[in-house]
Amino acid sequence: MKILKEMKMSQIPGEKKEIYKKYLSESATRESMQKDHQRNCIIFLGIFLLATGSSFVFNQIASDPSLNIAMIYVMGLFMVARYTDGYVFGLLFAVCSVISVNYFFTVPYRNLNFTMEGYQVTFAGMLIIAMITSAMTTHMKEQAAALAEQEKQLMEAQKEKMRANLLRAVSHDLRTPLTGIIGNSSSYLEMEDELSAEEKRALVSHIQEDANWLLNMVENLLSVTRIDNETAQVNKSYEAVDEVVASSVVRFRKRFPDAQVEVRVPDDVVMVMMDVMLIEQVLINILQNAQLHAHTQKPIRLYVEEDENDVWFHVRDFGDGIDESRLSTIFDGEGYRDTVKESDSYKGMGIGLSICKTIVTAHGGTIGAINHEEGAEFYFSLPKEMEE
Repeated sequence: MKILKEMKMSQIPGEKKEIYKKYLSESATRESMQKDHQRNCIIFLGIFLLATGSSFVFNQIASDPSLNIAMIYVMGLFMVARYTDGYVFGLLFAVCSVISVNYFFTVPYRNLNFTMEGYQVTFAGMLIIAMITSAMTTHMKEQAAALAEQEKQLMEAQKEKMRANLLRAVSHDLRTPLTGIIGNSSSYLEMEDELSAEEKRALVSHIQEDANWLLNMVENLLSVTRIDNETAQVNKSYEAVDEVVASSVVRFRKRFPDAQVEVRVPDDVVMVMMDVMLIEQVLINILQNAQLHAHTQKPIRLYVEEDENDVWFHVRDFGDGIDESRLSTIFDGEGYRDTVKESDSYKGMGIGLSICKTIVTAHGGTIGAINHEEGAEFYFSLPKEMEE
């Protein structure tokens, strides 16, 4: 059907396309309204038949069924008002309920008697209940729809903020190492005959360092593509925490063979729902920050703790600490530390920490950073949840 519509659109002259689009839109709207009306009618009829059938059962087994029958129809009224749109079907159910009680369950049976004492009060009461119930449920539906729309807009705003932070971090963190690679390679090519072997080696080392840094940032950017762009969710599986930590440390030591890392995990096997590659990337990013910016010879401490609801990962260094003014914005691409060395400024890993926050948030966890007496500590949590 969609292909046929597209073929028709391609055959229509330009000035008539808008008219045809409007016609298709109105047709789709009418079709949707017709389906909603059919659904409401089915719900109304089903609940009314169920209430009437239940009333017949109570009429046979109870000595004084009038109160039970009235409650059954009132419950049916609430259900109709809840699961249908607007007020019409609720009012219609109230009218049909009063007539049904009068015809089937009031002496004389199988006969309508509108002059019975108290009948007018019952009829008016059912209508009032129908109007109040329909108004309340309709208002609740509108509120629920408004809240859902608000949550959707909030999620979109949060995703847009993350995207802007990542773009800002990328533009900053990519530009400087690229400039360094271009500058060092140009110096090597222009002054190759004048440079000593030691100077040549120094230039090539700088190029290699910048290239490795760029490779790390590309790996970070590629990791974000594993997060669903529409729902901001990840594909999680049940994984052992100690294995994930061990794999992260192994990958980290391949980049920094001289790095010292002390690891402590719970004695019992802890299983958590996660995307292994993304969580490993988070741990590697934080370990790399500590290795490059702590400026200390003491080992980095990586340890895992758990409580009733979450598993907590901690990376503690014993170095310079973090500027207090940046703790609140450190994961928003604002830069990692107020480094002393200007040459290290591009290695602020703003992009890395932004991606860490994106990954942990997509897992339903929290991430943060604090200073302690001897340095800084990064931590993040993953919620405990059952495998689906």
